[in-house]
Amino acid sequence: MGYADKDDGITVAPHNPVYDVSTAEKGVLEVPAENELHRALKARHITMIAIGGAIGTGLIIGTGSALEKAGPGSILISYAFMGFIVYLVMCALGEMATWLPRSSGFTGYAVRFCDPALGFALGYTYWFKYIIVTPNQLTAGSLVIQYWLPSDRVNPGVWITVFLVLIIFINYFGVGFFGEFEFWLSSFKVVVILGLILLSFILMLGGGPDKDRKGFRYWKNPGAFNSYIEEGTNAGRFYAFWATMVSATFAYLGTELVGVTVGEAQNPRKTIPRAIKLTFYRILFFYVISVLLVGTLVPYDSDRLAEANDADTSSAASPFVLAIELSGIPALPDILNACILLFVFSAANSDLYIATRTIFGLAKEGKAPKILTTTDRRGVPYVALALCSLIACIAYMNVSSSSKTVFKYFVDLVTIFGLLSWISLLVTHICFVRARQAQGVPKSDLAYTAPFGVWGSYFALFWCIVVSFTKSFDVFTGDEFNYKTFITSYLGIPLYLILIFGYKFATKCKRVLPHEADLWTDKDIIDREEAAYIAQQEAKRAAQGKTQGQAGWFYRTFVAWLF
Repeated sequence: MGYADKDDGITVAPHNPVYDVSTAEKGVLEVPAENELHRALKARHITMIAIGGAIGTGLIIGTGSALEKAGPGSILISYAFMGFIVYLVMCALGEMATWLPRSSGFTGYAVRFCDPALGFALGYTYWFKYIIVTPNQLTAGSLVIQYWLPSDRVNPGVWITVFLVLIIFINYFGVGFFGEFEFWLSSFKVVVILGLILLSFILMLGGGPDKDRKGFRYWKNPGAFNSYIEEGTNAGRFYAFWATMVSATFAYLGTELVGVTVGEAQNPRKTIPRAIKLTFYRILFFYVISVLLVGTLVPYDSDRLAEANDADTSSAASPFVLAIELSGIPALPDILNACILLFVFSAANSDLYIATRTIFGLAKEGKAPKILTTTDRRGVPYVALALCSLIACIAYMNVSSSSKTVFKYFVDLVTIFGLLSWISLLVTHICFVRARQAQGVPKSDLAYTAPFGVWGSYFALFWCIVVSFTKSFDVFTGDEFNYKTFITSYLGIPLYLILIFGYKFATKCKRVLPHEADLWTDKDIIDREEAAYIAQQEAKRAAQGKTQGQAGWFYRTFVAWLF
């Protein structure tokens, strides 16, 4: 057991006496037990929240504009490459989250292993991302409904209000209800994506009403790689490819949200590594195969594709719907539009959850008002939920401004905040590995080890930085400088730096040295929780009998990688 430092208010492990609490962290709160989250998320909840957070409009709709701009070969490479980067980020996160699965999440790891200022910047950057992406999803939901009911018939503010009230109630009912609700919604997402992949494969082989066996015809004519800026040149094809990296990045944002759930996960040292390992297979299956198939069904120079990309965020804008229409199948667009609406609603629901837990974690670290740590008897941080719900009302900008314009600005902001969060996580993991090595903690003591180690984090860090600075290079290449897009695309970078250096200036905090990093505080408590949970589950399995055990083995072996 650790001891409480009365002056600093921080629990310090006696076997790590060199840990020196910086002046910056002297206000870290000791949150009373009644203000703690409850571990009510089961393994299946965690795994489905992981995949549900990554499947959304970025895949179903965003691939259309990327296909038109760069061609099928480019989007296949960019989605596969960014998928690998996301996997590296997840592995880095998993190594830290399974060592210390704490409710403070990302912020706590950065404070302990790297720099209190980085923890402050990461926490608020991640929170900014989710208080922006929540109204972004509400805006998208109102746009989807406009497919059936145009805005001149029903004001979009009506649908924004309906969605906002619903997601607030779902989040308020407790994390157990939230986890169950997200499990079934995410399972529905998986079924829809599987159906689209199967249908696309059948259409590619000529199984549609038009009996046209397309194969890889469009990879030859008009070709696999389109040109951008410099038409018909290798440089133009590279520009086109690089422009799709933003679409790919936006599609993957949210995969890392598993790291926020660790404070409410049952047996996190088993469920979190499982969710991360399966991320690779899901990325390969859902994203790479999907973009490969849609690239065989729709040529990038199609006039219909250009019209679809000019459409609002509904099924009319989906390249999958266009592929279905080109094959002569009626009625499906309305069905898929309803599916997209559920996708968006699920995303908005989980985004509000993540925003709430992120500001709760910041408050626990003393970086937000103490009142935000208040929870009810079910472990719901209702004050933090009320604050995030209030901020989500910026979605009503959609009522007075062009819906598509607001949506685009939100996407630009969310993408840069997401990339900065990944960068911070990777830097934190590098510091964690250095601290572990400096303090002689062997890999064998870890519940999960990143397969590519610290070099995987260095690789992902380099490319995340490159994409961050070049993601909107096209604002400089037009006839006129697009200052609005420039501001929304890069605003996050100076804000991120201001948060870091402003916090360091205000608190005089110093970087955490590897041999001083606190790897041990609270670990003994988590170890006991894990041992008690495992003993409870073993007793339950023994009581259930052998038959249910065999059924569970079949589910885990053949079904659970998808669900």
